[in-house]
Amino acid sequence: MPVKNRFAELHAEVAAWRQDIHAHPELMYDTERTSALVAEKLREFGCDEVVEGIGRTGVVGVIRGRSDTRGHAVGLRADMDALPIEEATGVDYASTVSGKMHACGHDGHTAMLLGAAKYLAETRNFDGSVVVIFQPAEEGGAGGKAMCDDGMMDRWNIREVYGMHNVPGLPAGQFGVRKGPMLAAADQFSIELTGLGGHAAKPQETIDTTVMGCHIITALQSIAARNIDPTKEVVVSITSAETSSKAFNVIPQGMTLRGTVRTMSEEVRQTVRRRIFEIAEKTAEAFGGRAVLDYPEGYPVLVNHDQETDFAAEAAAKVAGSVGAAPMVMGGEDFAYMLQERPGSFVIIGNGPSAELHNPHYNFNDEIIPAGCSFFAELVESRMPAA
Repeated sequence: MPVKNRFAELHAEVAAWRQDIHAHPELMYDTERTSALVAEKLREFGCDEVVEGIGRTGVVGVIRGRSDTRGHAVGLRADMDALPIEEATGVDYASTVSGKMHACGHDGHTAMLLGAAKYLAETRNFDGSVVVIFQPAEEGGAGGKAMCDDGMMDRWNIREVYGMHNVPGLPAGQFGVRKGPMLAAADQFSIELTGLGGHAAKPQETIDTTVMGCHIITALQSIAARNIDPTKEVVVSITSAETSSKAFNVIPQGMTLRGTVRTMSEEVRQTVRRRIFEIAEKTAEAFGGRAVLDYPEGYPVLVNHDQETDFAAEAAAKVAGSVGAAPMVMGGEDFAYMLQERPGSFVIIGNGPSAELHNPHYNFNDEIIPAGCSFFAELVESRMPAA
């Protein structure tokens, strides 16, 4: 793999950073240790500016090139947070915090961007500025949005922005790109059903929320089959159904349904939302009960920009020799917020034959570090060649 020679030299050092982060996982916005480590490294590298506390616990580093005739800045982003999972890898550097682990590879993403930052600060073989972005709370907390809301894009004049995620099962160090929608809008909902509880031996005297809930669950599955164009991507899943009673002889007064919706376009997203409200409310009414919905919208669809995806593909091909097509995935990713603010692209890199993401046996593959670092560096040097 034709990675930059400097990253072969830095490989062990970057892997050590990754393993240290792995051993000390932090959730959501509580990334104080990781954020401090990142800021310390960026200052050691000689970054021209290091700012902490963007988006609560995010860190931004600025590296200026040999000249700045373009007045251009490229943003590179990595996520820092872990997951509330008990680790089962058995590695020497396994999580030291019970119930928390880096089960999605954010430790590797952070380490690779740090490695790229060290190289770029040493060489500065570009014309413009690089803004390295280390964000908290990707796993459900919208840390990317928080950093954008803090004015990050305008403050550092970021013109385009790029991110990367590892993918188990894809050959180690192989890259994949996709133009347009790539990861889904990820919404969640809950439906509170109210009926009339009573004795299970006298169901005729009740308004049975369990029957009501079962009919709603079945009807919601018709959205994908009957309300949405079959060529469009949509997932509606009920993931939890709880009643207000656990007794064998009580028909419960209430029932709560919870679920998630995944879509690849805003039009489909809003259609599904409308139909869930209609189905839940009208079905409950037909049974004589009542349905109250809570439907907070989650991350938007991640949409890669065409031109910037071409730039990313060219950089990846220079590193790996070729680049493949990334699949559309119904998972969510809050890099979508950054792509709403600026043109850019999100690419994937193969993690090799590892356990799947969000699995207690998952571990980031340190062998792909030189390729990931090289991609970031190549992207900067090709997008902003030295004057």
